[in-house]
Amino acid sequence: MRAPRGTALPMLFAALAGAASVFSFAPFGWWPIQFLSLAFLFYQVGMDTRIKRSTLIGWAFGFGWSVAGMHWLYITMNRFGHIPGPLAVFFVCLLGVYMGLFGAFAAGVSTWLRRRLALPVTSFLLVVLPFAWGVSEWMRGWVMTGFPWAASGYAHNISPLAGYAPLIGVYGVGVIAALCAGCIVMLTQRARMLGMGVLASVLAAGFGLTFIQWTEPVGQPITVRLLQGNIAQTSKFDPEHIARALEQYRTMVMAEPADLIALPETAVARIPQNLPPDYLPSLQQYAASSGSHLMFGIPIADGPGMVANSVVGMSPGGRAYRFDKQHLVPFGEFVPAGFRWFVDMMRMPLADMTRGAEVQAPFPVKDQLVLPNVCYEDVFGEEIALQLRSSARPATMLLNVSNLAWFGESVAIPQHLQISQMRSIETGRPMLRATNTGATAVIDGRGNVVASVPNYEYGALRTTVQGMGGMTPFIRFGNYTFLLLGALALAAAGLLSWRRRAAPPA
Repeated sequence: MRAPRGTALPMLFAALAGAASVFSFAPFGWWPIQFLSLAFLFYQVGMDTRIKRSTLIGWAFGFGWSVAGMHWLYITMNRFGHIPGPLAVFFVCLLGVYMGLFGAFAAGVSTWLRRRLALPVTSFLLVVLPFAWGVSEWMRGWVMTGFPWAASGYAHNISPLAGYAPLIGVYGVGVIAALCAGCIVMLTQRARMLGMGVLASVLAAGFGLTFIQWTEPVGQPITVRLLQGNIAQTSKFDPEHIARALEQYRTMVMAEPADLIALPETAVARIPQNLPPDYLPSLQQYAASSGSHLMFGIPIADGPGMVANSVVGMSPGGRAYRFDKQHLVPFGEFVPAGFRWFVDMMRMPLADMTRGAEVQAPFPVKDQLVLPNVCYEDVFGEEIALQLRSSARPATMLLNVSNLAWFGESVAIPQHLQISQMRSIETGRPMLRATNTGATAVIDGRGNVVASVPNYEYGALRTTVQGMGGMTPFIRFGNYTFLLLGALALAAAGLLSWRRRAAPPA
């Protein structure tokens, strides 16, 4: 599709503006940059009613946003997948081409609605564009199994907009962020006072909402130990190093008892049938003798070609627990149709893994109920909310086990920590993180990191954690709230525009 005359330069600037948004996320945390980044896009789209032009500019913005926000995938492909550097860059850009389609959707559909409904610029900037942006990010979270990393709402775990997260979730926060960007663009219009008023009101309301306690303490606190083995990815699955890693983690487990001792994803890197006969029994014996509950990542084979990425729990009384990862990673845990060539190119011994049930029970630890999720499963907040509201006994704390060594010394680790913080804010529950190289941390029910182990270091985090119970609005209704509110606002804007057109001339 050929760009309209005069669009190439705005597309370039839009891509740069989208790329600048990376500084709004961790580890930088300069969240106001996101308002300015989105404001640039909205200004470019709002000042022209050509659908094709808006679509191309939206695509360029989404391309820049995705490539900058997920550039660490280059490390996975080049360092660990052995793909040559230029080709790895190409594949990262190819992902950006796909992700840019969601930005194109937001800008193109918004402009189409503006022309179709004859909307004034105020409704366009304050209703249509913000809602379309939020819908595009929501779609990015489930189309083609979903890849919602760097959704705009994650930048606001430390901003006043965090107060909206327990109500409308991260995508709803993204809509509010886009609304703030629309208000900034309104400062260039005649109705600048309206823009200033809405911006101030939105920020003030969000700040006020942060003082609401949606959940309450449940039971007695438990002591936890979160282990970080810092095992290099190049040796993690090397047969010569697996035995050493197994012994390392067993030593770490037995160093000190705790109510809950949690190990990272695939800390035990072999299926049980291939472990030394005494390995798992020795852990169970330690759990019984020390009064500790153990949770650790391990692959479990239920039959030929049926391997699950699992979390196993051992209790002092001998009660066994198992959680299987449900939301699998494309190219990491299953091969999308038609892409076996890509996996073969990376020389990864990958087969399709089996999926866990959509709703799985939490693991009882004294007075608390611990619900695990594996690696990037915690990017899907609506799935965690579904588990909490569907469980007969909802979890009182969450546990993420991860291995982010795949991404080297990049921004992926602080970004993932920020994602976990948003899950805590949405659900009002503490999140425990046991990871291989970082970020191993404890996050309280308000999204604050209260304790952590330095990244890329061997260590164990010991602390006390209070479980939380109760339901936030987001747990109860998931993403339906922001979708319904946005649809109502859009309908109201269309109705007002129709009545304005239908009114007889003065």
